[in-house]
Amino acid sequence: MHPILPSAMSAIGLGAAGVGYAALIERNLFTLRRFELPVLPPGARPVRIVQLTDMHLVPWQRRKVTWVRELARLQPDLVVNTGDNIAHLDAVPAALRALEPLMELPGVFAMGSNDYFAPRLKSPTRYLRTDPRAPMEDYTRLPTEKLTAGFTEAGWRDLNNARSTMSLSGLRVEFVGVDDPHLDYDRYDEVAGPRAPESDVFLGVMHAPYTRVLDAMARDRVDAIIAGHTHGGQLCLPFYGALVTNCDLDTRRAKGVSRWWPGANGIPSANAPADATWLHVSAGLGTSPYGPVRFACRPEASLLTLLPRQD
Repeated sequence: MHPILPSAMSAIGLGAAGVGYAALIERNLFTLRRFELPVLPPGARPVRIVQLTDMHLVPWQRRKVTWVRELARLQPDLVVNTGDNIAHLDAVPAALRALEPLMELPGVFAMGSNDYFAPRLKSPTRYLRTDPRAPMEDYTRLPTEKLTAGFTEAGWRDLNNARSTMSLSGLRVEFVGVDDPHLDYDRYDEVAGPRAPESDVFLGVMHAPYTRVLDAMARDRVDAIIAGHTHGGQLCLPFYGALVTNCDLDTRRAKGVSRWWPGANGIPSANAPADATWLHVSAGLGTSPYGPVRFACRPEASLLTLLPRQD
């Protein structure tokens, strides 16, 4: 046997095993991440938020539906849904069933591109481009209005280019949100502005964390921004992390908690000014039906605990 052949065969075998693990095992290893954000007034009671994003549900994903329903047992004060709930024309009933127990709680939502358009097969090399977006004219429209109606009928606040306030744990919480920046549906200029004087905490909500919107919200002194979209990179390198974010956000902020200020892209959070905004990006729970793999990046939901600032 040629001396190179055993090494080549071993590499092929390892590659096949990795793909099998990513496609059959890790993409179903749903996990709950827990983070703390010190953004409340001194002495305030903590506020617990469940963030859900990027479920990309198709009708037959019963395991994912069951796992999401169980999150209601956490009894959060608020649910924040940052979009890409569905990935199939017939998936709205599955999404509403998954979220049904959580929709009994206060909630807010902002839509993502896959709440509007069904995914389709495309070259994976697209995600390595500086701007991975594709024209949407030929994509199949999804029944977005049914999904939105399900949310709003349950009492969840629509933050697609909108502002809202609610009382949580004795605090006045103010929200500002945008429709999906990945589709250029964001209109932050229509809702921009600092918090109301009577608000105790000011939260920004979006699906895709494009820097133009992050910068604008940070200039308005939003306390924390909650986003999804990146899938945490989806296919990551162990001990290195994400290679891409599917937007213009730098890869070190592809998932988890970091700090943001205007012009922060590519600069470590360790260099943040004292008044920088907190940013949480969730890696989300799903994948496109045409790329059903995750590697070194488990699917996740997040439990965010807002705590008093250490002034």
